[in-house]
Amino acid sequence: MLFNDDPQDHRLAPQELTDVLSAAPELELHPEPLGLPDQPDPPLVELFSDGGASPNPGPGGWAFVLRHGATDGVGNEVEGAGAVPSTTNNRMELTAAIRGLVHLDRACRVRLVSDSEYLVKGLSEWLSGWKRRNWVNSRRKPVLNSDLWKILDRLAGYHQITCEWTKGHAGHPENERCDQLVCRLRDEHFGA
Repeated sequence: MLFNDDPQDHRLAPQELTDVLSAAPELELHPEPLGLPDQPDPPLVELFSDGGASPNPGPGGWAFVLRHGATDGVGNEVEGAGAVPSTTNNRMELTAAIRGLVHLDRACRVRLVSDSEYLVKGLSEWLSGWKRRNWVNSRRKPVLNSDLWKILDRLAGYHQITCEWTKGHAGHPENERCDQLVCRLRDEHFGA
């Protein structure tokens, strides 16, 4: 089960994951598997992610780029994206990261780069407190998007994730690429 009580069991049930993420397969670009080396140590992978809704809430999209190896064409790289008819910016930011992480078929060291402070701070600063308070935030309110945060928590227990924030729409090549995929998928399926 996705949320098994055993903290050492990090297996994800694909159907439960799909149910929580609720994207329709026909609204997604499905990437090829990312080629990872057969080695005893977890490989280092870069995950660039972005998501958004326009208006917020409204039709939205998510996208990721996964990379292993050099940026000079020698490494492996895949991208994935999807569209959702009614959502929020924050749900799409979380979904983009989840979809990228789930695409990895083994435990990895992951450098996650996002323009979402919500995602980056949530993973690196807030998550442990939310869990300690039984998914209640510091203002004693239920954590928004806790269904997605619980998935990210499980994935963070499986992978070794370090987070890096980048400013959005500031020329970061992979962030811009993800943003273009988000907009393209959203507009193709739900109009501009």
